[in-house]
Amino acid sequence: MARRVVIIGLDCVPPKLAFERYRAQMPNLSALMQSGTWGPLRSCVPPITVPAWAAMLTGRDAGELGLYGFRKRVDGAYSLQNARASDLQQPWIWQRLRAAGKRVAALFVPPGYPLPSADADTTLVSCMLTPGADRPHTHPAALANEIADRFGPYIPDLADVRSGDRAALLQQLYAMTAQHFAIAAHVFTQQRPDFMVMVEIGPDRLHHAFWQSFDPQHPRHDPQDPFLDCARDYYAFLDAELGKLLALFDEDTTVLIVSDHGARPLQGGICVNEWLIEHGLLVLAEPPEGPTSPSRLAVDWTRTRAWAEGGYYARVCLNVEGREPQGIVQRAQYVKQRQEIIGLLEAIPGPDGERLAHRVLTPEACFRALNGSPPDILAFLGDLDYRAIGSVGFGRLHITGNDTGPDGCNHDWDGIFVMSGGGVAGLGEVYGYEIYDVYRTVLGLLDLTRDNQALGVDRSVS
Repeated sequence: MARRVVIIGLDCVPPKLAFERYRAQMPNLSALMQSGTWGPLRSCVPPITVPAWAAMLTGRDAGELGLYGFRKRVDGAYSLQNARASDLQQPWIWQRLRAAGKRVAALFVPPGYPLPSADADTTLVSCMLTPGADRPHTHPAALANEIADRFGPYIPDLADVRSGDRAALLQQLYAMTAQHFAIAAHVFTQQRPDFMVMVEIGPDRLHHAFWQSFDPQHPRHDPQDPFLDCARDYYAFLDAELGKLLALFDEDTTVLIVSDHGARPLQGGICVNEWLIEHGLLVLAEPPEGPTSPSRLAVDWTRTRAWAEGGYYARVCLNVEGREPQGIVQRAQYVKQRQEIIGLLEAIPGPDGERLAHRVLTPEACFRALNGSPPDILAFLGDLDYRAIGSVGFGRLHITGNDTGPDGCNHDWDGIFVMSGGGVAGLGEVYGYEIYDVYRTVLGLLDLTRDNQALGVDRSVS
């Protein structure tokens, strides 16, 4: 058991970068690996920032959380809206710890806006979903002024993560990451919490903007790219910031470095709604003049049986009678119709007509409960090699990138974990752990419970 636990979350960091390619540039992380326990950490379904951090810090899957991505379906409509902290249907780990009398701080954890309610002894700073520093973003409220006075206006995220000005984007990235680690150091020094968690979104932003620059395996990689070394340099900077924070911890502190999912080179995009249109499942009243997002399409819902929302994966929804406003799929035919659509999705070819290893799932096969409004089908195209393109009007099934702006990577199934300190015996490299084990591990370390799926914490104890 540890007297104190600190989780440092690095969004989107994959094992191949942290454990292999850039390990030499990360001496602080490497030292934790040498003294501790480390390995890949399997993400949740779907492997997306929202819901992945919530899955890690509640121990619940996306269905139990009622969160299936950054956006959620609007009941009684054919549209999506941004997820909010209040949509979470399970308690955070720090709420459980606080109820047990622990002092807690949670910084930048998505979905953390608007701020969830908290008692006077809980310290919170909202996440990258925060619209700006002019919105309430701390608990207690006075902490916002304290942050601004010491570190400048709070930077929840980059101003435009899809910006074409990559030099400016990189400058913003360094400033944001430095500020977040400085805030974390300040909160830890002032509060001395028994449990603290922070999430740095910076690696995710780096990967989406620059993956093609630093990865020779990317289909659009240019060896003369002026940002060829940007990831190496940023990972070195990230490790230096990590080192400053680690220097504040004593020998009774167990540190976990974790990521919510990994990343991989984006091979291209597949226009899922174009495929549904081609097979008569999505019917338009009139075709768009150019690439058009699903929310702006003139859909004939009286003849449409299914449609898709794009993103890291395709959320395919059936137009079910009695559920959707103009549903036409009879409930008695739902299972048969859905299975036919799954077969069509699995048959989507690659750009050269090749067979792709799609992973097409139903929500009841993925989740222990189905809260909120889950999609009827979850399609991970090329098992995450390809983005799902929801827009219609490209005139083809495959595109080279993303329909919502420049993007170099897609998410991947494995993130990382490294655990060291606080008297926890180091086991070296281990395999087989998943994102939910972090929750159980922290509770075990702080003597609230023990679980045989904890990350190297006495797996023999039931």
